[in-house]
Amino acid sequence: MDYSSAPALPVLSRAYFRGIAWRGHLRRYSVLPGFGLTLGVSLLYLGLVVLVPLSATVLKSATLGFDAFWSAVSAPRVLAAFRVSVLCALAAALLNVVTGLLLAWVLTRYRFPGRRLCDALIDLPFALPTAVAGIALTALYAPKGWIGQHLAAFGLKVAFTPLGIVVALLFIGIPFVVRTVQPVLESLDPGFEEAATTLGASRWQSFTRVLLPALLPALLTGFTLAFARGLGEYGSVIFIAGNMPMKSEIVPLLIITKLEQYDYVGATAIAVAMLALSFTLLLAINALQAWTRRTEQRR
Repeated sequence: MDYSSAPALPVLSRAYFRGIAWRGHLRRYSVLPGFGLTLGVSLLYLGLVVLVPLSATVLKSATLGFDAFWSAVSAPRVLAAFRVSVLCALAAALLNVVTGLLLAWVLTRYRFPGRRLCDALIDLPFALPTAVAGIALTALYAPKGWIGQHLAAFGLKVAFTPLGIVVALLFIGIPFVVRTVQPVLESLDPGFEEAATTLGASRWQSFTRVLLPALLPALLTGFTLAFARGLGEYGSVIFIAGNMPMKSEIVPLLIITKLEQYDYVGATAIAVAMLALSFTLLLAINALQAWTRRTEQRR
């Protein structure tokens, strides 16, 4: 009923009925409970699961004092572990961006026997326990493994080296890139590529000027997820890394070693440094994603 078309009703009455109709409209399209309740539950959950543990870690490391904290995180063994973790995670994430884009392209644009099986296998690292993945990769790439023995003939050693860490991070990081890029590729109309081809563009020009601008935010997101996962990965790495200090020792393993030595404050100091590094990298990449979106919107 349109209450505004009733001239006999006073102005206040018409406003009152409009308010009732508007509130009914909001209730009709409301799926979850009220804003206050849902916001309160969300903030409580976020605080208990994320903020409280992180705050406890920071407060525990604060008992060291700045000088002791700096000595703990700047020790040569700690710096070497950070270098191994960051460089291996970065290399694996960059490789996963390239291979993940190719896999998403094949699964999206081509139809072939076994396509659904290949698509399902992409999610295997999500379901597979990381320790199982580490043991399997070590068995394959060890000097006497199925693959490692053939690589050893060329003087290439994978297991128990930083290269083995990269291989493990490639395995656990590939689903993040594929599952991020695949929906974007599915939403892109192949007609744009055909139009670029009819206008004389080469395949490389069609990719860089038509596809890449639309895929870049998704690629950056997949890179961020793969890099963040690789930076803190533990289970699949410790078996194949060799865990040699100053060579193939990762930061999560160093934290576990500190805990086994009952050096809880030293472990939390390294954890806080890892946390600060992760936050810095994620903020930088998110800023890059926002800049990319703004650039595309201006075009």
